[in-house]
Order: sequence, then C-alpha cells, then structure tokens
Amino acid sequence: METVQTGGRPLTRAALAGGRRALEDGRTVSRRELAAAGRDAAKALRLRPALRALLSALCAVWGEQEWDRLIVWPSNQHLCAMTGLSERALRYGLRDLVAFELITPRDSANGKRYAVRAPGGAIIDAFGFDLTPVVTRAAEWATTLRAAAAEAEARGRAFDTLTRHRRAVDEALSALEGYPRIRRDDLIAAREALMLESPRRRGPGGVADTLLEAWGELRTMAEDRFYQAASAGNSRRHLEQNTSPTSEPCTRAPREEPGPAVEIDPALVVEACPILTEFAGGPCGPADILEIGRTLRSSIGAHPSAWEEACGHLGRDRAAILVLIVAQLQDDETRRGENRMRNPGGYFRKLVRLAHEGRYGIELELQAMRRRRMT
Repeated sequence: METVQTGGRPLTRAALAGGRRALEDGRTVSRRELAAAGRDAAKALRLRPALRALLSALCAVWGEQEWDRLIVWPSNQHLCAMTGLSERALRYGLRDLVAFELITPRDSANGKRYAVRAPGGAIIDAFGFDLTPVVTRAAEWATTLRAAAAEAEARGRAFDTLTRHRRAVDEALSALEGYPRIRRDDLIAAREALMLESPRRRGPGGVADTLLEAWGELRTMAEDRFYQAASAGNSRRHLEQNTSPTSEPCTRAPREEPGPAVEIDPALVVEACPILTEFAGGPCGPADILEIGRTLRSSIGAHPSAWEEACGHLGRDRAAILVLIVAQLQDDETRRGENRMRNPGGYFRKLVRLAHEGRYGIELELQAMRRRRMT
C-alpha cells in the first residue's frame, strides 16, 4: 500500500460540515458528473486558478468506486506533477478547498493517505480526501450560476442603455452646433459630470439606476432643445400664418424674388425624385418643378416662413427642388416602413440654412439619390 505523510491537521468547522454531507441512498456518480460538478463549483465560488487546477486534479484521479463516499488518495508528488504547483502551494490549496467545503479530509490513524486492499488486491477502503461535498452541493452551484448569469445579463443591458443615452446626447449636442444662439454649455457640463461617474463596461462595478435616470433626463433635455432649435415645423407661433392656397405663387415678400440663376438639369431632378412624375403626369420642365415643389411645401409640414426663407436665400427654383428632395426622402422611408424623419418641415428649414451657408450641395444630393436608385 502507498503511504504518504500528510502532517497534523487542525479541526475546523468546514471540515465537519463537509463530512456531514452524504449522497442519497443508492445514488451512483460517474467521473463525468463529478468533473462537471467540480467545474460548476469552481465557477460558482470564483476559485483562483491554482484552486481550480487542484480541484480538477482531485476529480480526475477518482476511480469510480461504488462506495457511499467519493474518496481519493493521491500523493502530494502526484498532485504537484498534475497541477504544476509547488509543495507549499499544494498544501495551502488543499487547506483552502477544505475551507470552501469542497473536500473533507479523511485521515488515517497515522495521518497518512493510502488505500486498504483485500487479500485479493481489491480496494475496500481508503484514507485521503472525500469529494462527496462537490456532488451533493451541485444544486447550490446551479442556483449560484443562474443568478450570476442573470446578473451579468442585467449588467449588460444597463451598459447598453447607458451607451444609447450617451450617443443620443452626443448626437444632439453635435446637431446643436448648427444653432450658435442656442445654449449648450450647461448640457456639455452635465455630460462631462456624468461621464466621470459612469463606470467602464470592463470594470468590476455595474451601472446604478440613478445614473441611468440621470443620463435619460440629459438625453431628453438635449433632444428637446434641439427640437425647439429646429423650430419643429410649428413652434414659431408669433409668425403670421399664410392662409392662401398652396398653388398661389409666393410673390408677397421681397425675399421671394429668385436668387442668382443656377441651372439644374430637370432630368436629374426627375431621376432623383420619382415622386415628381406622380404629380406631373408627363415630362417635367423647370416651371413644372417650381409649381409642384411649391404645392408639396405644405404636404411636408414646412411653415410658409420656411418657404420664404428658402426663396430668399436660394431662389424659387432651388427652394422647390429642396422641397422635392425632402418629400422624396420621406416617401422612401414610408415605403421601407421606417419613420426616422419625424419632422420633415424642420428638416427642410435646416437644409435651407445649410445650403445657404455652403455646407449642403443640392446638386450633389440629387446625384447621390440618383446613384442609390440605380444600384
């Protein structure tokens, strides 16, 4: 028989608790089941790598004896060879596994680990370590792992929500750059303060509910401020409403006069904006484009003042083409089942100002729209 001196071992509560755990009557355990329970235990208790390797080695040397206890008796030298641990690290690891109530020492009278064999050579008993607690606590491991998985999923959803709020705030602040008169410094300061409080996804902590609420409130504030800055298509109530028919030429305001004559090929407009042919019913010329664009102004929800501003800055022809561009983009989204353009009238006013500042090219946009339809 193999004898290995284990040294003195003080009595602990964990050792007694592990020894009181027993398998159900008639329960059989396979090596695969023991190994799976050992892996679950290591995950549930978050054992350090050395303890994981040691527990895995102890489960691997079990010989599937049909006993009521899962006893193993490997030598320290054998365990060191399997795990790569030093003798001292091995002793500390065995002590910690006992403290976690994963193994229970089953010492012999002289404190050595060995197997007791019958005269025929069959093993009838052994002294070493009892792995029974690993299997009897399998339900505990499963419950702990389910709770950990649910916690990880909730943590991931919280970080996803935080990321969506942060990106929405950044987009709103970026959009507000086009409105220099609108105040942004308070929103930027609030964002910087929240960024300092926000944890990293790869960090150990989670996201507090109060932090998510703060990001959500900041997002609402930033988006509302941009919505109001863009006039929302109907927020300028101090402006007089135009009650004249939409087909009536806009000639009352001086800004209505055409701007510098810039030729845009009507064929390009027709190819980029097929919605134009639905109203024209045939070939379209510059006069048809102007009339249809002026008619569609109200259908996209653009305020009469927006049309006047467009005519003053861009000329009537380009203002009409810009109306057709917005109407076509809205129609394309509707056909795709999307609803991203919540405020076409406000979008039209913004494009007018961007085009006036030279940051938006109407002809380039028409060419891009035509290319998208040809591909």
